[in-house]
Amino acid sequence: MTALIGRIADALDRMAPPPALKIDLTVADAFVWQAESESLQPVNRVNRLDPNLLKGIEQQKRLLLDNTKHYAEGHPANNALLWGARGTGKSSLVKAVHGQVAAMAANPLKLIEIHREDIDTLPDLMLILRQNPAIRFVIFCDDLSFDNSDTSYKSLKAVLEGGIEGRPDNVIFYATSNRRHLMPRDMMENERSTAINPAEAVEEKVSLSDRFGLWIGFHNCSQSVYLEMVRGYAEHYGFELPDADLTARALEWSATRGARSGRVAWQFIVDLAGRTGTDLS
Repeated sequence: MTALIGRIADALDRMAPPPALKIDLTVADAFVWQAESESLQPVNRVNRLDPNLLKGIEQQKRLLLDNTKHYAEGHPANNALLWGARGTGKSSLVKAVHGQVAAMAANPLKLIEIHREDIDTLPDLMLILRQNPAIRFVIFCDDLSFDNSDTSYKSLKAVLEGGIEGRPDNVIFYATSNRRHLMPRDMMENERSTAINPAEAVEEKVSLSDRFGLWIGFHNCSQSVYLEMVRGYAEHYGFELPDADLTARALEWSATRGARSGRVAWQFIVDLAGRTGTDLS
């Protein structure tokens, strides 16, 4: 009889809902998901820029800002995929928009970063967040992509839209990627060459990106936009250099890097700050 009661107790423990978060969600606006311990680590100081410093991506900024505002206000909003060239401000935009909207939102809006390698634990995270309906969450995965042997994209597809429970009303998913369909071209070409029905095999893989209702593309910037970024940073941080000198140095820097982007502009400013003793904090 005692053994039977013990088995019943064990079964009830397995059926019980997951424990509530062991952290005060009011201590920070942003957290990092720790998959092994199924806990959230608070981020006391988010590495984000002023949205006004993100130059050359005005349309992308408007699209993500509007979507995030709608979500924070309790209106319908889409999962968002920010895709495109490296260093063009994708992850910076997500963090900047969250900070701007969270500061004015009537209800709490929290940013939770999940690492790429922990994507298969996303259902566990969503189950926990579902228990906090008064708080709205933006789950953010930076540099999301999948390789040939990776099958975790299937669980991500189900979590975003296709699962029986669906995405919780208080959760939205933002991801950045250099790949529009989150998978390398050779991965899709391999499916075409080896599958019995190539079209269906490719369709299964590219359908993951279709789970994101909002696609926002980022592209390499022109020289004029690059210099606009540099001047914006220089003015914001109080550099006292003649424009001709600043322009010449910035162009020389981009030539040595072989690229022009927001990341290259910021790296130039960091180097210039080191040379001139300027505080960037």
